[in-house]
Amino acid sequence: MATNPEFQQLSNEFPTKPRFDPIQKMHALVYDGKKKISYVETPKPVISHPKDIVLRITANTICGSDLHLYSGNMLGMKKGDILGHEFMGIVEDAGSEVKKIHPGQRVVVAFDIACGVCTFCQREEYTACEVTNCSEEAKQMFGHKTAALFGYSHLTGGVPGGQSEYVRVPFADINCLPIPDDVDDEHALYLSDIVPTAYHGLELGGVKEGSKVGIWGLGPVGLCAARWCQIRKAGRIIGIDCIPERLEAARKLGIEVINFKEQDTLKAIFEKVPVGLDASIECAGFEYAKTWYHKLERAVGLETDTADILAECIQATRPFGHVAIIGVYSGYCNHFPIGAMMEKDLVVKCGQSPTQKYWKFCLEKIRSGEFDPTFVITHRAKLSDGPELYEKFYNREEGMIKVFLRP
Repeated sequence: MATNPEFQQLSNEFPTKPRFDPIQKMHALVYDGKKKISYVETPKPVISHPKDIVLRITANTICGSDLHLYSGNMLGMKKGDILGHEFMGIVEDAGSEVKKIHPGQRVVVAFDIACGVCTFCQREEYTACEVTNCSEEAKQMFGHKTAALFGYSHLTGGVPGGQSEYVRVPFADINCLPIPDDVDDEHALYLSDIVPTAYHGLELGGVKEGSKVGIWGLGPVGLCAARWCQIRKAGRIIGIDCIPERLEAARKLGIEVINFKEQDTLKAIFEKVPVGLDASIECAGFEYAKTWYHKLERAVGLETDTADILAECIQATRPFGHVAIIGVYSGYCNHFPIGAMMEKDLVVKCGQSPTQKYWKFCLEKIRSGEFDPTFVITHRAKLSDGPELYEKFYNREEGMIKVFLRP
């Protein structure tokens, strides 16, 4: 564990705790209870620590993982929490110890909050930061605290998010990426999460040239993962989903698809790839039970998460293959196929993306035109439209895949 003096000081401060201006106001989207998001006036954040910046937001979005919060299924949500972990903008103010970022600069902010000093951050394992998450519940549940995340429950620190007009960003030098003038907001915004998260899935899954890859969940992360697989020249890319608009987006991208409401997923995969997949990437998350027993057990509180999709990934992957889990899981599940995982010698890796590790590489791919994240955008709107957009996104209305918001 880290022992340097700066780490010791920071670990005692929990410097992600915010302060607000008692007079100046801004607008933001806040959690107001299960399936209720409100657009409200709230105090504007101010510099709370010398390593902070205050950002005037120019673009933000609603992430598919935000729907876990909206549905009330994520632990640690409180009324009034400011949501949002994908955002960018112009630096308005900077603390006295911020060295690399300055007022007037245009930056994207990572969804995960790193300190840059602790042992994990020094190894570029930013989502395991020891400093930024003050949640004791996380330590009790997981054995360790993980990094704080913007706008994603008190289990991950209770840090106010970026579905707002302004946001305070702790440890700005490590958590902000300057954006060059030749990259517009629509191309830059998704460096905050979905673009590097999708790339993280390939890294965890050991995807290489010729790999046969299955992707469960064709939301924005799954679609971006498919595009990264194409760039890595994977041999076959098979996407699994049931939403027509997502399946059509995947077909346009040029990958094979399986509609799990019309086909048996495992049977269809083994018909395409009899030996099994080299890599299975789970991009869906903990809510999507398919079997009656997981639906029942979640309904009565016998589990928080479902293992249905994980079981399919494990069964579909060839012996000595890789399973990558980048969909959100937060608690406990039953009926996990540990026997199949062990007996098939599978490599199973998972976790939140250490975005700061990947985003400079991802930015260069965007600048070169090789990776264009705007293909996932289906809706453009204002932040004030957020409550209605959350409802439509959750109910899978209007073919919504990804929204681009302006404050």
